[in-house]
Amino acid sequence: MAELVTVGIIGGGAWGTALATVAARNNHRVMVWDINPDIGQSINRYHQHPFAFPDILLNENISGAENIEEVCKCPLILAAVPSQFMRETLARAEKHIESEAIVALCAKGIEIDSGKLMSEVAETILPELSIVVLSGPTFAAEVATGLPTAITLAAENKTDASFVAEILGHHTFRPYLSNDLIGAQISGAAKNVLAIACGIASAKSLGQNAAAALITRGIAEIGRLSAAMGGSELSIMEPAGIGDIVLTCTSSQSRNFSFGHQVGQEKAEIPALIQSSGTVEGFMTAASITQLSQKYAVEMPIMKAVSDVLHNHAQIDYTISKLLTRLLEHSLN
Repeated sequence: MAELVTVGIIGGGAWGTALATVAARNNHRVMVWDINPDIGQSINRYHQHPFAFPDILLNENISGAENIEEVCKCPLILAAVPSQFMRETLARAEKHIESEAIVALCAKGIEIDSGKLMSEVAETILPELSIVVLSGPTFAAEVATGLPTAITLAAENKTDASFVAEILGHHTFRPYLSNDLIGAQISGAAKNVLAIACGIASAKSLGQNAAAALITRGIAEIGRLSAAMGGSELSIMEPAGIGDIVLTCTSSQSRNFSFGHQVGQEKAEIPALIQSSGTVEGFMTAASITQLSQKYAVEMPIMKAVSDVLHNHAQIDYTISKLLTRLLEHSLN
């Protein structure tokens, strides 16, 4: 049994709140801060999140923090904000974080302006701190209700990942340790783009064979980029790899899959769909991962096809037809 600590969570959305329930389930005290003060106030007054999980009464070990400084004093800090806000959030927290703290990055994405992974963003802002990446097949609602879940905890230092695992690990929340930060993050980010492709294919009634082809070739693309960036192609076999890909690319519960399905239906313009869909990490990641593939000279036709549709006004039927033809012709490459 791990020593009881106070866990700080930056970002009180559905995912941050779900992680709070995991730590509280192990009897740790949890402090949640969000830029929206209504979230912390609702947690403190009613033990409920005002938007996510309306039917779940939160553990009394979970409290809302009035300011980010409070959570930054904790020995373990979970950064659960969307990837495109990670830099500004960590910069805001930086001067308040204790030097011995461990920061676990819980967002799946690639920074659009710089093309940096979340760990690379964190290293530029928090160069002296220990960084762990938390990723895997994790629908927030299932985690919050205690359904069985497996995750990847990736860190350069195994001791850091073990510390996080001891605090969060539970028979319904099983961590697997990895030293491949790059592989875990590329898989976690790219699977959102792949899920959009699968959603589009579903809307176009292309069938299960086409979905299987997209997932199979998407896994190959992700492995190639990971290896080119210094990661391991074998990391695709971890929860943050195939586990997350299977979950996100095959379920309508996936926000990215559902968004792709809406895009494929072509009933509304993409900007309007983004506005109504909330945080769809794969939307921005499609552009940033395509830029990374060009930088490292890695062919990623599925990622590029999604990026072209979302950001370059490519015609969907033509793009999908061209992509599926390529998949058949280059199935061994």
